[in-house]
Amino acid sequence: MPLYMDVHHIDGGVSAEDVAKAHQADLAIQGDHDVQYLRYWVDEAGGRIFCLVDAPDADAANTVHRESHGLVADEIHPVTEGV
Repeated sequence: MPLYMDVHHIDGGVSAEDVAKAHQADLAIQGDHDVQYLRYWVDEAGGRIFCLVDAPDADAANTVHRESHGLVADEIHPVTEGV
């Protein structure tokens, strides 16, 4: 399945704790959409979240976010893992 890196921009910053809760919500329903959220990174002060996701397409990845917590990505980029 293709890999995607999605990017969220949160005005005013974001806490790692809140992102961890949102990630758990994603994990709880990701199987319903044949999606697997693999990792995420947080820039708390900059209000940026980066999620690495294995998904059939970008829409499926965003559907998981939308249904689990409503915070859809501002950008989704197809990526290839390097060695």
